[in-house]
Amino acid sequence: MSERRRVVVTGLGTVNSLGHRVAEFWENLLSCKSGIRPIARFDASPYASQIGGEVQGWSGVQSDQIDARENKRMDRFAQFAVSSAIEAVDDSGIAFTDANRNRCGVLVGSGIGGLEELENQHLRLLNKGARFVSPFTVPKLMVNAASGNISIIWQLRGPNSATATACASAGNAIGEAIRIIQRNEADVMITGGSEAALTPIGLASFCALKGLSTRNDEPHTASRPWDAGRDGFLLSEGAGIIVIEALDHARQRSADIYAELIGYGCSGDGYHISAPDPDGDGAVLAINHALQDAQVAPDEVDYVNAHGTSTVLGDLAETVAMKKCFGDHAYKLAVSSTKSSTGHLLGASAGVEIVATTKALHEGILPATLNLNEPDENCDLDYVPLTPRQTQVSVALSNSFGFGGHNACLLLRRFTG
Repeated sequence: MSERRRVVVTGLGTVNSLGHRVAEFWENLLSCKSGIRPIARFDASPYASQIGGEVQGWSGVQSDQIDARENKRMDRFAQFAVSSAIEAVDDSGIAFTDANRNRCGVLVGSGIGGLEELENQHLRLLNKGARFVSPFTVPKLMVNAASGNISIIWQLRGPNSATATACASAGNAIGEAIRIIQRNEADVMITGGSEAALTPIGLASFCALKGLSTRNDEPHTASRPWDAGRDGFLLSEGAGIIVIEALDHARQRSADIYAELIGYGCSGDGYHISAPDPDGDGAVLAINHALQDAQVAPDEVDYVNAHGTSTVLGDLAETVAMKKCFGDHAYKLAVSSTKSSTGHLLGASAGVEIVATTKALHEGILPATLNLNEPDENCDLDYVPLTPRQTQVSVALSNSFGFGGHNACLLLRRFTG
């Protein structure tokens, strides 16, 4: 049996409430800025939660590869994905040609897909009638529209798929893309997640679940993972896309390498459709699977980019899971939640967070957990509170847990050759 191919990250791209590109996002993240603001795209005054991680100043994909007509044929979530993919591909320096297109694929996750298009066309159906519904409705709202549009730009004919596992969508997408390369079914994969559920029905639905923070007068302090005063997450939008490839392929073209993806684990809670297992057993399985996949001991992990949503139950369950997995080493881990800055991007979360985790490994600085002023007494780990930490770490874990009990965990190693 041939040795499993090593997989590395060679390109990064993102659009989120902290920036339309990676450099802007990273600078604002390390400056401890918050992307949470009053919602401006529609009148949110009737809603219990009126704030979120909105991508402001967005006017579609800004690239010669996409014209105005093509922009209009994509829902906002697909535009975020395409823009992030273009940035990631440019960053990777890869050139797609007839010689390699069959070996290059796409796998992008989304928890909900084109919700805005569904809302708009439903209103058109009710107000104008069936014959006025757009013929582009299905191509715009389907979850796989992100992957499909990305593959079309470069005429990629390798594996092309999508995942929809709620807030674990991007984590599962990246993990399955890793597997595709390891199985030698592709050399390069464009992967990650995208979401644009910050719409009237999206906001109303999460308000009805009573899962959102209602600190409407204090948007910048509303997302506060592990803080005793946390009262829910903040609905956000955006995308995080990375280019990953087999190490031998990256070396052959002398690519710059950010980090190595060494482990992937996934599991189910088998507990509840929207609440986390308070014992964290499903999360424990996923973390342990990732460790076993990477052949890494628990005490070799230095940093965890946590799911850390700022919900009462979720933050506690994740802390419990980390203590079970890491034992005494849990208290030596640096743990932070970038959702304290960006809010919760649902199916895109792991995509944006893998960009942040990769940058943290590559540059030797850990993003802070904002607004952690009074830690919950039951959440007693080192959550890198308030200020980024300059420290070189070797192995990092990224956690993503979603409604339905979906758990996806990714392990990365600082690349040293």
